[in-house]
Amino acid sequence: MTAYLIVEAKIKDRMKFLKYAQKVQELVAQYGGKYVVLGGEHEPLEGEWDDERIVIHRWPNMQSARDFWFSAEYQETKKLRDGTGEFRIMLVEGVQESI
Repeated sequence: MTAYLIVEAKIKDRMKFLKYAQKVQELVAQYGGKYVVLGGEHEPLEGEWDDERIVIHRWPNMQSARDFWFSAEYQETKKLRDGTGEFRIMLVEGVQESI
């Protein structure tokens, strides 16, 4: 079943974060993920939202997303993100689609 990795980010050091962002996009593709949302325009409709950046990756399944997240390559790349902001990340399973 399809899975989604959802990232909420408050970026404080954009220049340093860009180094991480460029590298992580390559790894997402390498591990079979696809970006569904990558920043862009957003409009709060309810509740409090600060200046968060929202990113969503789509994965073939939960395990492929875990393989990416816990890979040695990502763990090394993740170090580039240190000190660039605050992040909340969740992996969720999508709904079963009927054909």
